[in-house]
Amino acid sequence: MNHNYNTIPFCSVVTLITYKMNNKMKTKIISIFLIALTTIVFAQEKQVTEGNINNLPVREHTITLREATVNKAGKDVMGMTVNGSIPGPTLAFTEGEYAVIYVKNEMSVETSVHWHGLLLPNFYDGVPYLNTPPIEPGHTQKYEFPIKQSGTYWYHSHTMLQEQSGVYGSIVIQPKEKVLDYDKELVLMLSDWTNEKPMSVLRNLKRGNEWYGIKKGTSTPLNKVIARGAFGAQLNFWRQRMQGADIADLYYPAFLINGEESIAYPEFKPGEKVRLRIIDGGASTSFWMTFGGVDPLLVSADGLDVVPVKKNKTFIAIAEAYDFIVTIPEEGKIEFRITAQDGSGTASAFLGTGNVLKAQEIPKPDKIGMMMKMAKMDMKMGAHALKYRPKKDERFEMKDEYGMQMGKMEDMKMDHSKMEKPKDSMPMDHSKMKGMKMDHSKMAGMDMKKDKTMSGMNMEKPKDSMPMDNSKMEGMKMDHSKMSGMDMKKPKDTTAMGKMDHSNMAGMDMKKDKTMSGMKMEGMDMFAEYNYDYLKSPNKTNYDKNVPVKEILLNLTGNMSRYIWSMNGVPLSEADNIKINNKEVTRITFNNLTMMHHPMHLHGHFFRVINVNGDYSPLKHTVNVPPMQKVTLEFYGNNGDESGDWFFHCHILYHMMGGMARVVSYDTPRDPKMDEFPASKIIAETDKWYSWGIADIASNNTAINLTTSNLRNQFNASFEYGWNKNLEGEFTYERYLHDYLRVFGGVNIENETRGSLDKLNTTAVVGLRYLTPYLFNLDVRVDNKLRPRIGLGRSIMIFPKLSVFGYYEYQIDLGFVNTLPTNKDFTSETVWSAGAEYMLSRNFSLMASYDNRFGGGGGLSVRF
Repeated sequence: MNHNYNTIPFCSVVTLITYKMNNKMKTKIISIFLIALTTIVFAQEKQVTEGNINNLPVREHTITLREATVNKAGKDVMGMTVNGSIPGPTLAFTEGEYAVIYVKNEMSVETSVHWHGLLLPNFYDGVPYLNTPPIEPGHTQKYEFPIKQSGTYWYHSHTMLQEQSGVYGSIVIQPKEKVLDYDKELVLMLSDWTNEKPMSVLRNLKRGNEWYGIKKGTSTPLNKVIARGAFGAQLNFWRQRMQGADIADLYYPAFLINGEESIAYPEFKPGEKVRLRIIDGGASTSFWMTFGGVDPLLVSADGLDVVPVKKNKTFIAIAEAYDFIVTIPEEGKIEFRITAQDGSGTASAFLGTGNVLKAQEIPKPDKIGMMMKMAKMDMKMGAHALKYRPKKDERFEMKDEYGMQMGKMEDMKMDHSKMEKPKDSMPMDHSKMKGMKMDHSKMAGMDMKKDKTMSGMNMEKPKDSMPMDNSKMEGMKMDHSKMSGMDMKKPKDTTAMGKMDHSNMAGMDMKKDKTMSGMKMEGMDMFAEYNYDYLKSPNKTNYDKNVPVKEILLNLTGNMSRYIWSMNGVPLSEADNIKINNKEVTRITFNNLTMMHHPMHLHGHFFRVINVNGDYSPLKHTVNVPPMQKVTLEFYGNNGDESGDWFFHCHILYHMMGGMARVVSYDTPRDPKMDEFPASKIIAETDKWYSWGIADIASNNTAINLTTSNLRNQFNASFEYGWNKNLEGEFTYERYLHDYLRVFGGVNIENETRGSLDKLNTTAVVGLRYLTPYLFNLDVRVDNKLRPRIGLGRSIMIFPKLSVFGYYEYQIDLGFVNTLPTNKDFTSETVWSAGAEYMLSRNFSLMASYDNRFGGGGGLSVRF
């Protein structure tokens, strides 16, 4: 890079000063000025190349973050722009350069920028308070690091929910030498857009409002379930405290490609090969990608080259990047289409000119069909997202009870007598099993005929056996020809069996007394299209087998109704750091116990995603974990800075904020420059307080309920007044012991005589509230007059937008005050109500109800 130091006027001043001096004096003065000049030049150069100890060529970029009014989905709203646009500009580099990036914050709030997928010093990773200082309003922050890689990457804010508002952009790093054959290239940044304030979105999710599913037409009300004959499956889900097969949380009015719902690139000419660098920069949307014309060539994943493969329909999870090479047709233009994972919307880009070569349309997923399949497979769901004891890591107990139930299939009479189980191995380390070589690639042709059992296969799990990790079964020899009752002939179509990939079998319970009939048709391929078997590294990625391996199991857990997300039932704010030793391989198995996909991203690292390609398993920085499945990854060091703390989280922005994150720590001293920035602040963001309320204004009564809550604590205030002068108010503090159980205490106020406000009774109450199987809310309490009370309530959506609800309460007055008997006779009281609600919008509903205290009536419900 050339720098203009404006040295000519400086030299003129020296000449003028020394004009009348003798030679000796001139020499001294000139020497002093030359030293000063050198110092100035060096200082200015140092400002640009500080830390550039190898004198690499410097590439500078400046990005400016501003708040601005934008319109992405038919409405002017406040967003956050990068250099005046959404998405921000592409930052271009070449491998081997030294990056210097200035980030100017001209917003009213502090911000940050994370360089997603880049291998760089820990201090510049960009997670505020954890490893990088936040950028305060009006300040400019400098990031600098050597470029050690090439490929397609991106950058985004890591402060609260700013990424959803527009703080993101792409990074393209050219290799030192071009190895792929193409003529031009184009970055396609995919994203989602909401016209709501992102924090309002998260608050709405925290309160359990079903409006988003209703708005985008993906809800499954009871009438649709019954019409499909799936009521039994629905009961199975309710029994496990789950509403249904959730796919995506939010409603988005628009999905974008480079900031537009539809965008054209007519500059590409027929016959040109174009490298498309595609990045999913969505806050919470994964996409199906399809192409018009001939199938494109997939050449790169997460910035790194893979063995090229023709692939059209491809799933891209949030924060992933894929590169394709397409050839512009002689006639017509290619449509590149993205379809939101839940089928709620699309966006398209068109390359070339002429008639459109349309991309494949992806139908909406069949959520009710998924429920029916999972019910037949006897999947156990509903793992707690918030454990009784926050620090207790119950990963193996949870693994046994919930996920990886297909692991029981791994006991398929493999003659365990010849396997040596390590004494300290959890799960079993098959690399230590002697004399066995199991070639799973040969299992693709197993024909599970419907009318045959798998005789000769012991489906019962040994009492002391942990589920086996098939990723470790390389090198084991298993004679499948001795499996009686199995037709080893390869069928014409092996896709339905998904190549018998055991890593995709988590969640199925193969009981001893059941045959495997029908397994091919029921659920075996339900999530097969989400695996990474099509990705193969061009080079071996395995590690030296002499390096010790540390195994970590992370169950992915969540609660949709309270919108809490965690690992092993422990959210980030209650978790310890994951300690990493750079002298051992770290192997992490994700076991997804939720109905949501979770794209897991590890900052500052690339890791192996173990798939059917074995030693050639691909390297990635983000891995998608499908529902009720397991995925194993491993890494050895981080190919960059093996020090400090690195963030590890689900890249669904709202899941990360809900607690599905960890800090991976090399247990090295913290950078002294971070002393004034406590890491506890970024962690506390996942345990924020959220407040909401609802007011029912009806002809028979008025009721107001206010709630403020974080992970473990909740305050409730309610007030109910009937037009017949029945009044009741209550204030309580609740403590969540885990997802479904909370204890509470508070004060209750009600009129002593119905119809009269002359005398109000104030009592102290304590009790517990419990979410039962089948989603009933149970309230059990006693007041200071020792009057027990029990209540039970439930709401069910029976038609789109229309729900019915009911509540029953029974109170007993035993006639005791201060534990002494009185003359008061034994009495009891019953309170019940029932009604219906029709949702008009996120914040308004029509409602009608009958209450045995207030009578019948109707009116308006307002949520705020």
